[in-house]
Amino acid sequence: MEKRWELASDVDPQDIEELSRSLDLPPVIAKILVQRGFDAPDGVDAFFYPNADALHSPFLFKDMDVAVERIIEALREKQRIMVYGDYDVDGITSVSLLYMFFRDLGGEVEYYIPDRQSEGYGLSISGIERAAEDGVQLIVTVDCGITSVEEAKAATRVGIDLIISDHHQPAAELPAAYAIINPKLVDNEYPFTDLAGVGVAYKLAQGVVERLELPHSTLEPYLDLVAVGTAADIVPLKDENRIFVYLGLEKINREPLVGVQELIETANLPHGRIEVGQIIYGLAPRMNAVGRLGNAGRAVQLMITADSSQGLELAKELEKENTSRKQIDAHTLAEAQEHVEEFYDPNKSFSIVLAKENWHSGVIGIVASRLIEKYFRPTVMITIENGVGKGSARSIPGFDIYDAMQQCSDLMLQFGGHTYAAGLTLLAENIPEFRKRFNEVVANTLKPEDMIPKLKIDSTLDLHQISFDFLRMLKRFAPFGPHNPRPVFVSYNVQLSGYPRVVGNNHLKFQLKRNGPPLDCIGFNLGDRIHRLDPIRATNHIVYTIEENVWNGQTYLQLRVKDVKSDKMANYTHAVT
Repeated sequence: MEKRWELASDVDPQDIEELSRSLDLPPVIAKILVQRGFDAPDGVDAFFYPNADALHSPFLFKDMDVAVERIIEALREKQRIMVYGDYDVDGITSVSLLYMFFRDLGGEVEYYIPDRQSEGYGLSISGIERAAEDGVQLIVTVDCGITSVEEAKAATRVGIDLIISDHHQPAAELPAAYAIINPKLVDNEYPFTDLAGVGVAYKLAQGVVERLELPHSTLEPYLDLVAVGTAADIVPLKDENRIFVYLGLEKINREPLVGVQELIETANLPHGRIEVGQIIYGLAPRMNAVGRLGNAGRAVQLMITADSSQGLELAKELEKENTSRKQIDAHTLAEAQEHVEEFYDPNKSFSIVLAKENWHSGVIGIVASRLIEKYFRPTVMITIENGVGKGSARSIPGFDIYDAMQQCSDLMLQFGGHTYAAGLTLLAENIPEFRKRFNEVVANTLKPEDMIPKLKIDSTLDLHQISFDFLRMLKRFAPFGPHNPRPVFVSYNVQLSGYPRVVGNNHLKFQLKRNGPPLDCIGFNLGDRIHRLDPIRATNHIVYTIEENVWNGQTYLQLRVKDVKSDKMANYTHAVT
């Protein structure tokens, strides 16, 4: 799909000059910092070196006081606690964190994650009844529960206190729980609303630690869980999320939990060099796979084990499930694409809503994301079973899919989620009307130009500025993710060294001339754009990020190409205003 290049708008040259001079930074680095809101040396220092001291007080949460006191009571009196979570990576890491934390404080604790196929998402009455049978006196939810109004009533009926910790959008009616810890509550004073579920669970543990006057180091063993869950949930990597991921990656690369270490081993990821990308594309899919195809409790077992042998066996099990998941993904994606090509006109359809009997509910969210990569439309995938459709919705930048669900709520049995992802349940007979209504909501919200993916560029760059020293400065911007992407550059009118070629599975490879050794360039899945490159004239325009490539024990600079164009392709760059 063609992308629209958008060069970041100019910022005050004086701000760039002052920051560059005060911190001895190249002007390009200073420019990117100013563009991202860091125009003072103190702010840059805090950004480059995140510190746990900058975390907010957990007691700014509404209900944190009563939640902490109830948990401490349960710990001291050896009351049985159930940690109740979701089956995705955020839920798995949240459950693992609080389970280990309560266990390490001497608590009587168990965990419960519902079966995706038979129980579905979130707190369930059957799960509460099971807790009552086990003698549970306190349930603490993680990454779920904020819309569980009837379930909260059921907990009260069986004499169980319910503490809800969640980060999803609350509905108009809140559950009548003992306490609710959620940064999105309208009467909440907490200053950061974009925590992942595991971040909220960490804050709950932090509150207990502070109330018991334990050392802050008490929470260090769980930092890799917070990093994995936060990165996998694709929340903005700013404020506390950035601190969590930064510190968690340090721990993963220094002394990971046994289960995390074994997962890294079986996934063949680089020891000591794990970054956000390895979490999102390496660790997270394997953890998600067991929840998508079966019982997510196996991933929790892996995270909480201290036994390397058990960890290795569980990691192998996750690897096997992930292989099966990829096969189901591929088959479902092929069916979905065939349906889109046959029934959807991209020039007229503002959205995609697909439904089919017995698609696997564990993969439809992944497939929805794949369809967005290809067609760039808000997408809903629905699997139908026994007259009921269960769906996963994914969005594009600029479109709030949770709000769209609210506008169609009369057609649904239930729904939940946030801006870019949601889940829904509806009767199969309502799917045609939902498809029509949802498309109308999208059409009334987005403009045609919003349907063109944007390639955002931080700055122009001359090739001679690229060096290992420059790359070391760029690495200070890590960890990268939403709201803090890896810096992207454009170089105009560059000359190729030799001829480009297509390698592997449609990957574009070439070299660029400059003063010094040629620069290696690789563009994954860009092989079909080879005809855009002119090997003779210096009329090539390249958008890229800068990285290291290790080959045969040697480390080289490499450009990760995101797109290529040439002078004959007009209007190749638009400034963001």
